[in-house]
Amino acid sequence: MSTINPWILGGCMLPHAPQFFTQPDTEDKNTIAAVQAIGARIGEELKALKPDLWIVIGNDHAQQFFANCAPPFTLHVGGKGRGTFAGRTFDFNIASEVAFAVVKDLYRAGFDPAFTSTAEIDYALGIPMTHLGIGAAPVLPLYVNAYLPPQPTMERCYLFGQALGRSLAALGIRAVVMASGGMSHFPGTDRYARPDLAFDESVLVPLRQGRLRTLLGYEETLLDDTGNIELRCWSVAAGLLGERVPDVVQLNPSWHHNYASLGWWSTPQQGVKPHYPQVAPELASLTGALFQMANDRAARDAWFADPAAYADRHHVSGRQRELLMSFDAPAIVALGIHPLLLFLVRMHVERERGQAQGGMAKV
Repeated sequence: MSTINPWILGGCMLPHAPQFFTQPDTEDKNTIAAVQAIGARIGEELKALKPDLWIVIGNDHAQQFFANCAPPFTLHVGGKGRGTFAGRTFDFNIASEVAFAVVKDLYRAGFDPAFTSTAEIDYALGIPMTHLGIGAAPVLPLYVNAYLPPQPTMERCYLFGQALGRSLAALGIRAVVMASGGMSHFPGTDRYARPDLAFDESVLVPLRQGRLRTLLGYEETLLDDTGNIELRCWSVAAGLLGERVPDVVQLNPSWHHNYASLGWWSTPQQGVKPHYPQVAPELASLTGALFQMANDRAARDAWFADPAAYADRHHVSGRQRELLMSFDAPAIVALGIHPLLLFLVRMHVERERGQAQGGMAKV
C-alpha cells in the first residue's frame, strides 16, 4: 500500500547555516553559491506545482521557546511571520485560518501541538525560504524542538508529519513541504570543525532510493553523536512526503557543516507491481485449481489424465482454461497468479512428468 499522500505535491530538505547570509571570510563562496543555486532550482520546481500552501519546518535555535516553554511541535497561527537576521528582514504571509483548522484537527487525532501568534521567523526558516523564493505565498510554519532535551523521537516526528498530512487532505489543501536543517554540525561545541561526513553520506544512500522511513531508525543518542539532531525536522517532512524518490540530491561539505539539499517535485510512481500479488477475484477459480495441484497428488494425476476435464471441474474458462491445460507457467504468472504457487505446482508437475518419462526434469 502506498504511503504517499496525494495532497502533498512535493517538497524539499534544505540547510540553513547562518554563513549563507553572513558570508565571513572563512567560507568557500563557491559552496555557498552551489547551495543557493540548488535551492533556487528546487523553489522554481515546487512553485510550478501551484500549491495552496507551503509547510515550512524548522527548529528553534534557543531563541524563542528555550527559556520559557519547549513544546515538541508548535504551529504558527498568526497572520504574519516576521523576523530579522544579518541585516535581512523576513516577512511572510501565514495561512492563519488553515493553521487553526489544522491545530483543531490534530487535537482530534490525538496530537497536541502548541500554537503561537508571535514567534519570529528566524534564520532556520528564513534562509531556506529565501533561497526557495517563496515570496508572498501562504505558509504554515512548524517549529520542532531539536536542541533542548527531551526532544521528540524520530518516530513521533514522522507520525506527526503523517497526521499533519491527513489534516491537510481533510481540509482539501494542496501543499508542498520544506524541512530546514542538517546535516552534521556541532554549533557551540569543540566538535564544530569536525562534522561527520561519512555518517551523512550513509544517511543519504537510502534517501536517494526513496526510502524515507529509514530516518526512523536513528535514535537520539546517535543523532547527538553525529551532529544530526536537526534531522527531526526531516522526519516530520518524511511523514508528509511518504516513500518517494527525490528528483535531486546534492551534498556540499564545508569545514563546519555538511550541506544537504534534496528536492521532490515529480509525480510519484504509483501502483508498482509487487512480486507476490494478492489474489485477484477474477483469478479465484484458476488459483483454486492450481492450489489443489500444488498440494494434492490426486489433483495432479487428474490434470495429467485430462487437463480439459480438470479445468472444467474447477470452473476455469476462456484464456485461463487454455493456460491451465497447457500449463504455460510464464503466461499464468503474467496473468497475476501468485508466483510462489506456480513454483510449487511446477516443481511437482515437472518432477512427476520426468518420472513418467523415465527421468528427472529440471525445475
